[in-house]
Amino acid sequence: MKPSPLLLCSALALVLVSSARAETPPPSQARVKNLRVTVLSTMLADKGVGEWGFAALIEADGRRILFDTGARPQTVLQNAQEMGIDLSDITDVILSHNHDDHTGGLVTLRRELSQKNPAALSRAHVGRGIFWSRPGKAKENNPMLAFRSEYEAAGGAFVEHTGPVELSPGVWLTGPVPRTHPERNWSGKGRVQSPQGLVEDTLPEDQSLVVDTEQGLVVVTGCGHAGIINILEFARKQVRSAPIHAAIGGLHLFRSDEKGLAWTGRKLREMKLGHLMGAHCTGIEAVFRLRELAGLQRRTCVVGAVGASFELGKGLEPLELAQ
Repeated sequence: MKPSPLLLCSALALVLVSSARAETPPPSQARVKNLRVTVLSTMLADKGVGEWGFAALIEADGRRILFDTGARPQTVLQNAQEMGIDLSDITDVILSHNHDDHTGGLVTLRRELSQKNPAALSRAHVGRGIFWSRPGKAKENNPMLAFRSEYEAAGGAFVEHTGPVELSPGVWLTGPVPRTHPERNWSGKGRVQSPQGLVEDTLPEDQSLVVDTEQGLVVVTGCGHAGIINILEFARKQVRSAPIHAAIGGLHLFRSDEKGLAWTGRKLREMKLGHLMGAHCTGIEAVFRLRELAGLQRRTCVVGAVGASFELGKGLEPLELAQ
């Protein structure tokens, strides 16, 4: 007896549904219990040396990740050494975007640390678009095109992301962030050779790190070129619709006018932002205005400094200059 077409279709549909479920993992329920974020590069320096750049060490339940690598080749390496921080046991480094104030230390860190541990900073996570050409009048303006070959020659490998990914339980990388709100947190002067042709460079690869904790989400940004509100809303959509327990890093608001800051502050208050450490390109005045607008206090909203930290359960440690 031949099976009916209806039975065959039903069986095929069941196989397809089962396959789809198998390929799509359920949302993670993992929550990070122990978290510390330490700034290794920014302008204000309480320890080490400051620079126009950003880098931070993320320590989450025993997993250590370097987020960005600063501007000058030696800054992060020297600041870490001065603070007694050993970076050689870190395998993964995240590059938020292509600008050299976030990628300048990559090759030096890989070369120096691999002498102690061959796996040190051997895997770099990047967003799609980071290797697209940024043609200038006289030269290529994307430093990552040169850094790519040097890093790979030193034994490093790039992992390119097009969307969110869970790097370890409760620790997420956003991948490129959709620009829902018109937060124009970039210069507007650059051009990028995209698959659609030569267009305005909006830093499409810009990505952030999200740590899911019982207290809420902790988000680390490099420059926040995608817009801090776009980033936080995307994090809440993709990871968990929870309050933003802390936002740490560069928000690129130093050129923002009062209208823009007021809108940003209102949105941060709506998301129940608990702590803010505005480093790098956030702007000192912008940090103080956001403290007021988002309903934060001196102990929960500070300017980021080299050596400053955030620890789950303890809050911000701004050190002397920024307290």
